Amino acid sequence: MQENKIQKLKEEALKLPKQAGVYLFYNKNNIVIYVGKAKNLKNRVSSYFSGANNNTKTKILIKHTAKIEHIVVETETDALLLENNLIKKYQPRYNVLLKDDKTYPWICIKNEPFPRVFQTRNLIKDGSKYYGPYTSVRLVRVLLRLFKSLFQIRTCNYKLTSENINSGKFKVCLEYHIGNCKAPCIGKQSRPDYDEQILQIHNILKGNFSSVKNYLKSLMTEYAKNLEFEKAQQIKEKLQILEDYHGKSTVISSVSGNYDIFSVISDDDYAYVNYMKVVDGALINVHTREFRKKLNESDKEIIQYAVPEIINAQQSGFEEIKEILLPFETEYNFFDIKITVPKIGDKKKLIDLSLRNAKYFRLDKIKQRTLVDSDRHKKRILNTVKKDLRMKELPAHIECFDNSNIQGTNPVAACVVFKNGKPAKKEYRKFNIKTVAGPDDFASMEEVVYRRYKRLLNEQKPLPQLIIIDGGKGQLSSAVKSLKKLNLFGKITIIGIAKRLEEIYFPGDSLPLYLDKRSETLKIIQQARDEAHRFGITFHRNKRSANFLKSELEQIKGVGENTVSKLYSCFNSVEEISKADIDSLEKCVGKKKAKIIFDFYRK
Repeated sequence: MQENKIQKLKEEALKLPKQAGVYLFYNKNNIVIYVGKAKNLKNRVSSYFSGANNNTKTKILIKHTAKIEHIVVETETDALLLENNLIKKYQPRYNVLLKDDKTYPWICIKNEPFPRVFQTRNLIKDGSKYYGPYTSVRLVRVLLRLFKSLFQIRTCNYKLTSENINSGKFKVCLEYHIGNCKAPCIGKQSRPDYDEQILQIHNILKGNFSSVKNYLKSLMTEYAKNLEFEKAQQIKEKLQILEDYHGKSTVISSVSGNYDIFSVISDDDYAYVNYMKVVDGALINVHTREFRKKLNESDKEIIQYAVPEIINAQQSGFEEIKEILLPFETEYNFFDIKITVPKIGDKKKLIDLSLRNAKYFRLDKIKQRTLVDSDRHKKRILNTVKKDLRMKELPAHIECFDNSNIQGTNPVAACVVFKNGKPAKKEYRKFNIKTVAGPDDFASMEEVVYRRYKRLLNEQKPLPQLIIIDGGKGQLSSAVKSLKKLNLFGKITIIGIAKRLEEIYFPGDSLPLYLDKRSETLKIIQQARDEAHRFGITFHRNKRSANFLKSELEQIKGVGENTVSKLYSCFNSVEEISKADIDSLEKCVGKKKAKIIFDFYRK
């Protein structure tokens, strides 16, 4: 039944036109569950059934799809816009989910006579102009204070229509008396004069500081010509305020010009897209948004959705954008705006800055999720390990083995234990190699794995779900031999990790598994491997030092094991013993032994 349905959908896809457009997947209840865009509808939709998209999430999408509809448009740009609008309209289950930005503040310039300028978190589609979102409430307040110091903008919420002003409905408030408002409510300020101030506020929010400076300088000149020196001085002070703000609050780039910069960093479940706006070399806005992945979308797919979404949200429109900087090539041209993918130079530095912001935002989000629900976070990571390594059980108990020796001397091994993704240091174990002569890592690994799990079985202690062997196919095969002797092979997942390229080997499989370098599974495996290596090296170093100390002292005729043990408790090294005076040695081992040791080192 399912196969017949998929075959029917495949036939439908082959009938689609080879034009740009948008396609919609519906479930059996006629609900839109996915919206996508394409340069070529036929090729794109057919790819869902060709095996090219065979990841688990795509299979689930196809399983729940009952019918496919499409909309043909003129250009790729139209497809981008239409896809964006349809996703907002239908909120499809399997599309990238944009995390809500309602918590971020905006600056609103209200669409009304004598517009008010204020902070808000609610965007109302009434023709008002919104700037933001700003990640810092403090920055919004700084900007509002700046506007108040530069311009005389009303703060009241009166409806200042011509009829209401002419009828004398309003009275001036304290703001007029202290010089913060020119009282447009009673007709003391004209609308063109007020709108000129609003225009300059728009310019500041867009980063166009030069226009505002020119406006203030022209006012200052006019007052000076009319011998109104006090007013000219006030404007000069306002200019200084603007200069101070511009110098302190913006990062100046050596690249002159206007750019909109985007970068993306992602993990298995989320993508983080950073947006930066540079105007005349000044960085005026930085913002990162979080997207929830639904179908293992690539970074390219995320950025193609995020660019129009973020720019539309800025309320500034595409017409004001001169050039977009991206970290990689995309197949969409974004409204015929110039796209640059810088490889070197100052523009590349802007991309790198954007990426750093995205990384910090991601780390902050991960910390927040971990603090809110640490158990859920751990379980998610362990489920990822289980899926990537094709395990039957959740790897709540992981053990990792590593050998350590120098040219076969003092061979030792270490076993570290991880419980619920974290080191359980009290359960670490170290082994002296007993049955192997010389530097034989394979035989040493076979010995310690056998000893470890023989003991756990005898003591009826819980076994791990995952065993990690530090080494390639040889060490892994040796460990497997021990598990087979104990009848544990097949009951516990066992893998080997080779250091050179971080290949993951499975028993009986000659081809290694290569995990993504950003994979949480690889990070857990590497952490266990590195911890086993550190623990083993420390044990080996201590043993080697002790053996060296013991061998040198035992060369002294008349000094036995008991005397050496006493010397251990009194001195830290052979050098200390060799330089010790006779009194110190006598206190430690008595007169007779002290004289022997003292004479040995003095000779």
